[in-house]
Amino acid sequence: MDVISHPVIFTLLGMPIRDTVVMTWIAMALMVVLVLIIKKTIPSLLETLLDFITSMVGDVLDVDNLTPYLPLLGSLFIFIAFSNLLSVIPGLRSPTADINTTFSLALVVFFAVHFYGIRQKGLLKYLLTFSDPIFLFPIELLGHLSRTLSLTLRLFGNIMSGDLIVAIVVSLVPLIIPVPFILLGMVTGILQAFIMTTLATLYIASAVEISNEDARRKQMMTNQKKQTQKENSYGKS
Repeated sequence: MDVISHPVIFTLLGMPIRDTVVMTWIAMALMVVLVLIIKKTIPSLLETLLDFITSMVGDVLDVDNLTPYLPLLGSLFIFIAFSNLLSVIPGLRSPTADINTTFSLALVVFFAVHFYGIRQKGLLKYLLTFSDPIFLFPIELLGHLSRTLSLTLRLFGNIMSGDLIVAIVVSLVPLIIPVPFILLGMVTGILQAFIMTTLATLYIASAVEISNEDARRKQMMTNQKKQTQKENSYGKS
C-alpha cells in the first residue's frame, strides 16, 4: 500500500527527494503560516501554548532555569504534533510515518542529551558518570543507544500503524465510518508528541542532574562569591 512506500518525487542536484522530505517542507511551511495567523488574530493562544510546554518540561526537568532547554523541547513537541496531524489533510501524509524521520528526531535527542550533560558538568565529569564503576561503561553506552532505537520505533510504529488503519478503513468504507478512526489518530498523534517530548526531557534531566554533594559545593561557592562581592562593595564605600 502507498501508506507504507515512500516514492521519489524528484531529484535535486542528483539527490532523490522522497515524499517524506516534501511533506516535511510542507509541514514546516504550514506551521510558519499558522503561527503568523495566530499571532495576528489570537496571540494569547501562543502564550497558552508556551505556558503548556514550560509546565510540561518544568514538571520533569528540575533546574533553576528552563530557558536553555525550551527551544529544543518546545520545537520537538510542536513539530512532532503537527507532523503527526498532517495526514488529516487530504492528499498529505505524516512525515513521522517514515522511520527515517523518527530516527533523525531520535538522533537529535541523543546528541542533545550529551550536549546539555557536558555543558552542565564538563566533559571529564560527564564521562565519569558513564564509568562509575568502570565496568558499567559498556552497559551505559548500550543503554543510550537503546534509547535512540526505542524512540525511533515507538513514534514510527504508532503513527504508521494509525495511518495504515485509516487507509484500510477508507478503502473499505469511504464515508462516515473512518471519521472515528481519524479522530483517534489525531488524539494518538498529539499524545505521541507529548510522550516523545517527555522522554526527551527525562533523558536530558538524567544527564544534567548533579549529586547532593556537588549541589552543596556549588551553593557554598555561590555564597562565598556573594559574600566577597559584599565585602568589596563595603570596602569601596
